[in-house]
Amino acid sequence: MNTLTTTAHLQPGTETVIRIFDGVNHTSPAPFVSLRVGDGDVDVVFIADLGTADALRTLATAAEKAANVLDELAARTTEGAA
Repeated sequence: MNTLTTTAHLQPGTETVIRIFDGVNHTSPAPFVSLRVGDGDVDVVFIADLGTADALRTLATAAEKAANVLDELAARTTEGAA
C-alpha cells in the first residue's frame, strides 16, 4: 500500500461500492477493482490490482474483528457496565 494516513468516522448507512475495471469485452491487460467507502461527500477508495486479493481479505478480516468488538461493547453497555 502506498502511504496515506487519515481518519474517517463510519456512520450507520455508510455506503460501500465495488466497481470492476476490466475493459471492453473483458480485454483489459491490467484489470482491477475499486472498493469505495463513503457517502459521496467524502469517500475512501481502495484500488486493488491483480495479486492483491489477499490484502483485501486481510482488510475484510480486520473489519469483521472490529465489528465483533463493537457488538461486544454495545452488549456490555446495554447491560449497564459502561
